[in-house]
Parts: sequence; C-alpha cells; structure tokens
Amino acid sequence: MNAGARPPLADDQVGLVVEVFRMLADATRVQVLWALADQELSVNELATRVGKPGPSVSQHLAKLRMARLVRTRREGTTIYYSLDNDHVRQLVVDAVYNAEHAGPGIPPHHSGPDGQPPHK
Repeated sequence: MNAGARPPLADDQVGLVVEVFRMLADATRVQVLWALADQELSVNELATRVGKPGPSVSQHLAKLRMARLVRTRREGTTIYYSLDNDHVRQLVVDAVYNAEHAGPGIPPHHSGPDGQPPHK
C-alpha cells in the first residue's frame, strides 16, 4: 500500500457521500446552493434569485437541510438560509468551477472583470 493512499471509506460514510451528490443532482438545488455560497438569504429572496416559486424552493431547502447542506437562522418571522459549513461552500464552488472548464475559452473564474485573464 502506498504511504499516501487513502484507506477505503466505511459503508455508512459512502452512503452519506452518495446522499450529498444526490442533492447536487438537481438544477434548482444547485442554483440555491450557488446563491447561498457567499450570503444568507430568505426563501423569498432565493425564489427570486433562482426564478422558482417560493413553495418549490422551500421543498428543496427542506431536503438540503435534512442532508445537512444548509442551516437556518430565524430573525423575527423570517427564516434565513445559509450553507452549513465551508466544506459545502467549497464543494459547490469547485463543482461550478469544474463545469466552467468544460466550456470554450477561459473559464470565468480565471478571468478578470474585463473577461481577460488577470495580469500577474
């Protein structure tokens, strides 16, 4: 066995990883998670951002919460959603950035505000 080789995952851990990827296998949930990557938002704000009805976004948020990908914070009568932790944020950002590499040209995350590569 290589010194740097990772040991196999336990079956229950594999199940949890599969559940995370299943949550990411839905376009609306990906849009919701992306919208939450840098800020917390209410259901109504999220619904506007992703262009879906509030009740639909609420259902997706419930699934994401059960999968421990998002968490809530109540302020008065409003509930705000945010990503559960930095690992979730990194997973979402890396998935989006990886997808950007499949397209033509320079991926947006590698370009500056003018669409050109940043100067070093």
